[in-house]
Amino acid sequence: MITIQITNEDFCLDELVRKAKRNDAGALVTFLGTVRDDGIERMELEAFREAALPELERIRDEAVARFNLLSVEVVHRIGSLAVGESIVAIVCAAAHRDEAFQGCRYIIEELKVRVPIWKKELGKNGERWVGHE
Repeated sequence: MITIQITNEDFCLDELVRKAKRNDAGALVTFLGTVRDDGIERMELEAFREAALPELERIRDEAVARFNLLSVEVVHRIGSLAVGESIVAIVCAAAHRDEAFQGCRYIIEELKVRVPIWKKELGKNGERWVGHE
């Protein structure tokens, strides 16, 4: 299965793994990005959905072609998130572990650079927009 989603709702990583599992996949790699406590109280995430979803689909298609991925699940949250909450999950299934690892890394790295999703950190010392890393 291949799912791409941008949502205000929390997600279940176990459910994404279940959806990605296939009998012909010998490797499943997951990435879970969370709001870390580096002096902030919360984070606000915004997306330009009409551009973000097609770009995520292009990134997924590139990863599937380059790394022979058999299934991909990507969920990115938007809205106001507290420290410890999940922001993004990526699950990649492939016949072999190297393909699954490379595919997962490719998707998160390209997502950070190409997808119009913005983060604002809010804390005791004010707020700041965070650029792509």
